Amino acid sequence: MSDPSTLKHSPLEAAHVACGARMVEFGGWFMPVQYSGIMDEHHAVRSASGMFDISHMGEVTVSGSGALAWLESLLTNRVGKLAVTRGQYTLMLNEKGGVLDDLIIYRSGETEYFLVINAACREIDLEWMRSHLPKDGSVLLTDLGNDYAAIALQGPDSEKILRQLFPECDVPKRNGIASLAKDGKGVPSLVARTGYTGEDGFELFVPVAEGGPLWNMLVSAGVKPCGLGARDTLRLEMGYPLNGSDLSRERTPLEAGLGKFVSLDDPEKGDFSGREALEAQRSAGLPSLLTPLKLTVQGPPLGSHYAVLSEGKTVGETCSGALSPSLGEGVAMAYLPPALSAPGTQLEIEVRGRRYAATVSALPFYKKPAL
Repeated sequence: MSDPSTLKHSPLEAAHVACGARMVEFGGWFMPVQYSGIMDEHHAVRSASGMFDISHMGEVTVSGSGALAWLESLLTNRVGKLAVTRGQYTLMLNEKGGVLDDLIIYRSGETEYFLVINAACREIDLEWMRSHLPKDGSVLLTDLGNDYAAIALQGPDSEKILRQLFPECDVPKRNGIASLAKDGKGVPSLVARTGYTGEDGFELFVPVAEGGPLWNMLVSAGVKPCGLGARDTLRLEMGYPLNGSDLSRERTPLEAGLGKFVSLDDPEKGDFSGREALEAQRSAGLPSLLTPLKLTVQGPPLGSHYAVLSEGKTVGETCSGALSPSLGEGVAMAYLPPALSAPGTQLEIEVRGRRYAATVSALPFYKKPAL
């Protein structure tokens, strides 16, 4: 537990309290974990719309004549393939190939990029990036993390709601970014279309003073406030990794099953931090692989740090786990020996001294029903 005096507070905290949120510490921030309940909020996002406060995440702009080359040297996915207004998921690694952060980068201009980084990694990321800035001044790094309030609007109704509230907005396509308001001054209001739930959705970035009014506008439009609890079950059902649990400095993106976001074989991608370690690991063979597991019997809700067993021997432990609200089944992720990571492999998960039968699944755990 952090010292309460050092906890960071979202600019939307008063709005959360007004909506009856249960507040908890998360990554050094005081954030809502739930309002009406995790199950209710989860199903709202899957069936209609829900919104999450993501103001704790960091926003950074990188610009200048050397921006592209510098970003290529820090990130795993080739940045140069991005057209203006387009974005992609990528990772920032240390020299050993371990994950410092997974993030979204958008090309917001010809020589300008907008990065959204994880809350718990904000200071680490900024320190890492600043320590690697070129000495010639060709790259300008600007931290906007304290200038924005940010809300994730997610669910099948999200585009309809966004168009109703912002009829002049040029709604971006998937993995795109655009201006949210045409007449903004100072810090620009932005809308991006990515998401962490498996549903269609948007991230709305507005100046801090406009965050509360935007939240209330969305509530009035019928969008359900959702907390960290539902955000976790939604992302886990899709197999999206959580930094600090499924991703860490001790594991590479290859072990995490994120090789498609690492441009090792792209002839236009040059050297980047961690590349040599990844190439060596790929040649030698992966020591472990992040593996999706599903209970095959009724059991208690799963969480992190539960032992995973094969033929009675511990072979790993869960990184993330929950009862999937959409499936009604216990699901989890664990780093296991590759030989035990094939779908259908029979295993056990130990919870408080009792073992429960589990099987290796495929991702995503949850697939949207066909229309």
